[in-house]
Amino acid sequence: MTILERLFASSGTEVIIPTLEITCDAWSEPILLCNGYEDQTCITEDARTLTFVASGIQVALPKRDTSGTQSLRFAIDNVTGQAQSLIDQALEAEEIIRMTFRHYVSSDLSAPAENPLKFVIRDGAMEGSVLQINATFFDMINVAWPRNFYTPEFAPGLKYL
Repeated sequence: MTILERLFASSGTEVIIPTLEITCDAWSEPILLCNGYEDQTCITEDARTLTFVASGIQVALPKRDTSGTQSLRFAIDNVTGQAQSLIDQALEAEEIIRMTFRHYVSSDLSAPAENPLKFVIRDGAMEGSVLQINATFFDMINVAWPRNFYTPEFAPGLKYL
């Protein structure tokens, strides 16, 4: 039984802390948020030490159907408007926005309690002081086919055609 399964089954003094790391090539630094009232300094799976800013985060799981999309809807309290302005900046630069969702346990912030989930943000909208984000697990639409590009560097014989 994992620590998260134990916490879901019977609570105690430990608390599950969900965190979001939102990154984009157009930004100088990522947006780091955690659910709760206190900022959390955590160590990621690749040994980076990050300080997540306290915020209100809600996650709506996808409906179970045969549509083939696996999108989650995140609601983030965004009183200052910083996240909305950064997402608008990334959309104008036509850059991909990536998001990593991690769970930590309050007694052990040295590593995520389970493997992180990685998303690609599809769109975002501001509703009042809340930022609504739609994110997908796998970006099927932007996958190139065929996956290997046949260039002279990959296949040297092409330069003679």
